Amino acid sequence: MLSTYWSNLGFSCPHCRYRLVMRERPADRRLWTWVVLLGFTGQLAWTVENMYLNVFVYDTITDSPTALATLVAASAVAATIATLLAGAASDRTGRRREFIAAGYVLWGACTAGFGLVSVDTAASALPMLDAVVVAVIAIVVLDCVMSVLGSTANDAAFNAWVTDSTHPGNRGKVDGVLATMPLLAMLLVFGALDPMTKGGHWALFFSIIGGVTALVGVVAWFGLREPRRPRPSGTYLSSVLHGLRPSTVRNQPRLYVALAAWAILGTSTQVFLPYLIIYVQRYLDIDGYAVVLAAVLLGAAVISIVGGRVLDRVGPSRAILPVAAVYAVGLLLMFPARSMLGVIGAGVVLMSGFMLGVAAISATVRNLTPPDRAGQVQGLRMIFAVLIPMVIGPFVGAAVIAGADETFVDLGVVKQVPTPWIFPAAAVVVAFIVVPVVLLRKVDAPPTPEPKSLETTT
Repeated sequence: MLSTYWSNLGFSCPHCRYRLVMRERPADRRLWTWVVLLGFTGQLAWTVENMYLNVFVYDTITDSPTALATLVAASAVAATIATLLAGAASDRTGRRREFIAAGYVLWGACTAGFGLVSVDTAASALPMLDAVVVAVIAIVVLDCVMSVLGSTANDAAFNAWVTDSTHPGNRGKVDGVLATMPLLAMLLVFGALDPMTKGGHWALFFSIIGGVTALVGVVAWFGLREPRRPRPSGTYLSSVLHGLRPSTVRNQPRLYVALAAWAILGTSTQVFLPYLIIYVQRYLDIDGYAVVLAAVLLGAAVISIVGGRVLDRVGPSRAILPVAAVYAVGLLLMFPARSMLGVIGAGVVLMSGFMLGVAAISATVRNLTPPDRAGQVQGLRMIFAVLIPMVIGPFVGAAVIAGADETFVDLGVVKQVPTPWIFPAAAVVVAFIVVPVVLLRKVDAPPTPEPKSLETTT
């Protein structure tokens, strides 16, 4: 077995094997250290942007679901453009470390800035205008800047670095772990920092998350190493546009079919995710909603980590449809769930299916990524996994919420509240994933992936 392993990696000298094994083990440890550190810290910042920023706006500025949907969609557009540009740039320079480290520092600083936006500040700065409108515009603009920085550092550079540093034999496991990072980040935020949001200490909340993100960026500048990979030919503009050309789609149909599956899964998630905390807190009226979310996230994280190992064994592309079915079942179970235990049970099924679905599709996309265009593919991933879902999904959810027209009274103010119908709506959307999964099995298989590279550069 050892001889087969080394021959698969392209090595044949028996006298060098022991030395290479000893080099590989520290490399594996370094890989997992940075996967966990950068992946987890990035998801802390994205948790603020994807979930708590909506709560911040809802509690302090406006309860309009359209305003929340606009916030999500605008940031998605900004993030996608940034990833396309930064991903191509990191491919051409071959230096992803700078993009990751500097990006995390600036990302953290921008996240801390959210706490400076309020209706009172807007009224003081521009008293002749509607303070709520000014505050909404300010938070949308700041969110777009934050999304540009975060996408450059995390979505473009870090995810490309992960593709460079892994191989088809371990990508299911790595992506299974990465898929748990949003859950673990939410768990930490809910458990340690949520009391700050309940007490209205938003500035301190944003400052802590921003400070941690910036600190990790400094650490990455001095410690992160990069694998050696080929660089794309042609001009920078051609690198940016390469993945958008019809000829590229024709040459790599399986990659784009896999990305289409990601768009469907992501759109389904965005139907309910931006409103999830508000739903649990306001509609279900569960005071201990942090306990509910903690139980769901821990259960789903364990299942996702274990399931990631299974993905490598059965093949990530083959697992997409079964785990999407688990996710759909979880969505349908959420509709009638009202008690704390019921919501926990349904939530574990839902989030486990979703996380494994993300891991399966992500590993499939990595396996189909050309070796010299890992950064560019991150731009495509943002189009399919972020832009399309975050432009379409929240507005579908907002339409469902507006159609249900259920409200509650908060300090004498009537506010709209999300209803359980967002979950069946999300289940209808994810059912369309059957189409790309079937096509993925029918189109021609790609060439055999290149062997893993052990060489690194500081």
